[in-house]
Amino acid sequence: MKMKSLLTSLLTSALLSSAAFAADLKIGLQEDPDVLDPDQSRTFVGRIIYASLCDKLVDINPKLEIIPRLATDWTWSEDGLELTMNLRQDATFHDGTPFNAQAVIDNIDRSQNLPESRRKSQVKSITKVEAMGDYTVKFALANPDATLLSQFADRAGMMLSPTAAKAAGVDFGNKPICSGPYKFVERVQQDRMVLEKFSEHWDADKYAFDKVTFLPIPDTTVRLANLRSGDLDMLERLAPSDAAAVKADDTLQYEEIVGLGYQGVTFNVANGDQSANPAAQNAKIRKAFSLAIDRQAISKVVFEGIYAPGNQPYPPTSPWYNQDDPVPARDVEAAKALLKEAGQENLTLEVQVTNNPVQTQLMQVVQSMVADAGIQVKLKSMEFASLLADQSAGKYQASQIGWSGRIDPDGNIHQFMTCKGGINDSKYCNPEIDKLLDAARTSNDAAARKEKYVAAQKILSSDLPIVYLYHQAWIFALNKNINGFTPYPDGMIRLEGMAKK
Repeated sequence: MKMKSLLTSLLTSALLSSAAFAADLKIGLQEDPDVLDPDQSRTFVGRIIYASLCDKLVDINPKLEIIPRLATDWTWSEDGLELTMNLRQDATFHDGTPFNAQAVIDNIDRSQNLPESRRKSQVKSITKVEAMGDYTVKFALANPDATLLSQFADRAGMMLSPTAAKAAGVDFGNKPICSGPYKFVERVQQDRMVLEKFSEHWDADKYAFDKVTFLPIPDTTVRLANLRSGDLDMLERLAPSDAAAVKADDTLQYEEIVGLGYQGVTFNVANGDQSANPAAQNAKIRKAFSLAIDRQAISKVVFEGIYAPGNQPYPPTSPWYNQDDPVPARDVEAAKALLKEAGQENLTLEVQVTNNPVQTQLMQVVQSMVADAGIQVKLKSMEFASLLADQSAGKYQASQIGWSGRIDPDGNIHQFMTCKGGINDSKYCNPEIDKLLDAARTSNDAAARKEKYVAAQKILSSDLPIVYLYHQAWIFALNKNINGFTPYPDGMIRLEGMAKK
């Protein structure tokens, strides 16, 4: 009987241990995020964490359709100058502050007026936010804004606790308090971010994990090794060179979806002292840099043909892509001629790059290609958040960086190319570009909007503050015991409906 009792005890203990294990999820990220404040942050991996931490007014489904979240429904006035939203009445922030119309008013005010906010250009059209009741809010606009709902489906629509935001100010990111299905527990820089389930969330029953830990592991090989060993349950941005191996591994799952964004090289055109270099001051040099690159070869050599070569802010699969401006073929002689015209036949350029193997290999290939034209690239390898900080501060000549993409074309271009754009780290400024991109925001006619984007892209293809290289697909690898995962074109990891077998 004692033996039977001991076996029963051991079995019960094992089952409890298994249940506890199944209640946790560990996700491997390619980088460490920057500040965890939706108004201040700009990293892709930060948005992955926000998908669990911070509910938005609206979201998207896998077909890129806008769907309700904290806003249950909405209507536009006939002239497009007013947007009225009805809000959930059963939502609350992690600190107990109620979510209501006043919370929305406070959040928009913060996005518009916090000095450090990067969301200002995204909510620029809003002139007034008014409570029409406890759970109804009306936005008055200076002009029709075709981008506003898509902005609310991202960081501009993430709702923060007004109580916490007021108390913490610019330091809100040290302990972010939102209203999502998971709440913040701790962050150790370069090591982990830990969230735990928020039991009072209005949709809590659809979230199976008690704890979610995000682990930044820049080395793609190490990240995959951690998945295979069981130290991770899933990872984002699997290296394309590992895709075949993961597909052949019967202990793992492989998921892939075409993304919305781009990768390229951003040049410091007018951002501080380091813009005083030939490449910054002469568009012919940037054009030579672009012409010396074989984008098709990069796709094949670095990305196993999975990523699409690019020369625009939108991928070739996008309806906003200009088919009359195809990816240019490599032309080393034309590049040399441009450098000669610019009086820079032998040029040295420092390009900063994230310290992960994939981006490093990419820039080593680019380095070799442009050297054939007479451009000597010196690579500066950096941790991603540090790279972003230096880029924002103007402490760079050029930077290999990308953008995860947005469902509206405005999100891929306006904030990077307008004179006062929130993420215009090159400080490129052309009033004609501002005019075209601002006008594109005010129309709901897709053909009219595309006409403006095509005209803007024609100018940008000559000025080249950003040299676009390729458009990536989002590739995920998961343990076989994870079910319910759905890849989205925006690359976010949504935990709703996910569980361990």
